[in-house]
Amino acid sequence: MERVTQLAAMIARHTYEPGMFASAVPRVSLIRGHAPTDPTPAVYEASLCLIAQGSKRISVGGDSLIYDAANYLVVSVDLPLVGHVLEASPERPYFCCAIGLDMTALADLVVAQGGPGAPTGMPALAVCPSDPGLVDAACRLVALLDTPGDIAMLAPLIEREILYRLLAGPHGPMLRHIAAGDSHLRQVSRAIQTIRSSFDKQLRIRDIADAAGMSESSLHAHFKAMTRMTPIEYQKQLRLQEARRLMLAEGASAGSAGFAVGYDSPSQFSREYRRLFGAPPRRDIAQMQRA
Repeated sequence: MERVTQLAAMIARHTYEPGMFASAVPRVSLIRGHAPTDPTPAVYEASLCLIAQGSKRISVGGDSLIYDAANYLVVSVDLPLVGHVLEASPERPYFCCAIGLDMTALADLVVAQGGPGAPTGMPALAVCPSDPGLVDAACRLVALLDTPGDIAMLAPLIEREILYRLLAGPHGPMLRHIAAGDSHLRQVSRAIQTIRSSFDKQLRIRDIADAAGMSESSLHAHFKAMTRMTPIEYQKQLRLQEARRLMLAEGASAGSAGFAVGYDSPSQFSREYRRLFGAPPRRDIAQMQRA
């Protein structure tokens, strides 16, 4: 636990207020929270999340996972998740270090190591018991913020060590599977990138399947197994989250935000928005602005 305490101290030193902050180290973000939060939908990119203080619940579909300083979270593909900080206060803030997974480096490491892949039914999201070596490597990566001149040379080496330790951990078989170019998870990952790049357009399942190199039935089955949602449900969550961002950050009206993300019907937009966020667009944004 000593290294976890050190990681918390480093995050505290480099953050001053609640929020998520991209650091000078590529793919490393630091997160600080001063209070428990309401369930908040967001897209989590493929990443490792290490909590140094506090705890959080993450949900996708009907499944929920809780992670804390004793358990880390691995997200293998980009997923729309619902996050909920459970433990945080001004006296004991929530501290988390999120490290994006460099899939090119991961694939190179898997090729160098060799070895079998994973069963195709494994989930793309997992919570695993904390590994002291992994926390130690994360501490050394965050510590580079104190010596910016070392980042370019040392960060890639420490990242490679982190990927190595993840491959050796409980979720390693899934990461090995996604690194395989012909795996179903890699194909689902291509489908996800297709949806994310054109989420505001009318997408046909046939086009998504072609981009992934799968049949429509295979895409549906494997996409659902790995993300706990269908491709259309995935697209819908991306649309609604972007609409929420447009209204909150850019002051867009509900009508213009819905249209911007691909909705032709204001009533359908309002209905689906309320189903995801728990309130109609105008009320939801007003509540967030008052918070």
